[in-house]
Amino acid sequence: MKAMTLRAPGGLDRLEWVERADPGQPGPGEIRVALHGSSLNFHDYIVASGTSPAADGRVPMADGAGVVEAVGEGVTDFAVGDAVVSCFFPDWQDGAPTIGDFARTPGDGIDGFAQGTVVLPATAFTHAPKGWDAVEAATITTAGLTAWRALVVDGGLKAGDRVLLLGTGGVSIWALQIAKAMGAVVAITSSSDEKLARARDLGADFTVNYRNDQDWGATVAAWADGRGVDHVVEVGGPATLAQSIAAVRVGGHISLIGVLTGRGGEVPTAALMAKQARLQGLIVGSRRAQQDFVRALDATGIRPVIDRRFPLTELAEAFRFQEGGDHFGKIGVEW
Repeated sequence: MKAMTLRAPGGLDRLEWVERADPGQPGPGEIRVALHGSSLNFHDYIVASGTSPAADGRVPMADGAGVVEAVGEGVTDFAVGDAVVSCFFPDWQDGAPTIGDFARTPGDGIDGFAQGTVVLPATAFTHAPKGWDAVEAATITTAGLTAWRALVVDGGLKAGDRVLLLGTGGVSIWALQIAKAMGAVVAITSSSDEKLARARDLGADFTVNYRNDQDWGATVAAWADGRGVDHVVEVGGPATLAQSIAAVRVGGHISLIGVLTGRGGEVPTAALMAKQARLQGLIVGSRRAQQDFVRALDATGIRPVIDRRFPLTELAEAFRFQEGGDHFGKIGVEW
């Protein structure tokens, strides 16, 4: 069986296409899945680049989708031929979060899905949305579920709410699609007028080029009837948080899900207190939340936005494309 592995201490030039032993047949409670697709996330990039070191020989990629080839004794949720997609936290089945690290996250603490076949507990997967190919399905594991949790599970999004999204990467475009499907009104930022035009085609109601508007938080608040938005999906971190606080309404909700501008920085505490806003850090979500998300996708007909697909053998090139920051939505790999 072929697999992509990462040699320590990491780096895109240390991704290797190797032969690995077949995982065999599933035991009790397990399923055997033939994998056919994955998608790139910032978390995958920091592992592959060596910024977040992983064990030597680690198989990367947190997202994986494919088809069930065999089921072990006692498995009732899946049958041979079912299309399935992986879970970012395979041990977080339901309820409030109890996991604060990546020790059991595929592609980081354990082997991920850049390989042909896996045998894992059935509880490490959910059904994929109906009619989706493997790359489409793989986009929900990390980016899609993060957006769903931020807006729906934790944010309690409802029709008519105003939402601010930062940038046009995978999480933000997923959040745009979810918010519009649920009747929300959406503002989105980018440094590219071309990307903002594409966001408007997907339903964005208000767009801001943050390179041309240094006070984009105030601009968004003014657009939102002068009171501010109900929800902010904050992917930037320290360099954008002050603007997100400026944009949110009194009593609003800011989901802190990314650190694209750094891991530490100054928080304008007085402004946050004055807004009485809820600033909540979050990392992806539970298996139960993913199952709810899949049902919503089946009901709404949303399909993911995939900028470009690479063969798995060109995974390093896919990450280099991600580095350039020119993508809109998700980047996929397939095999």
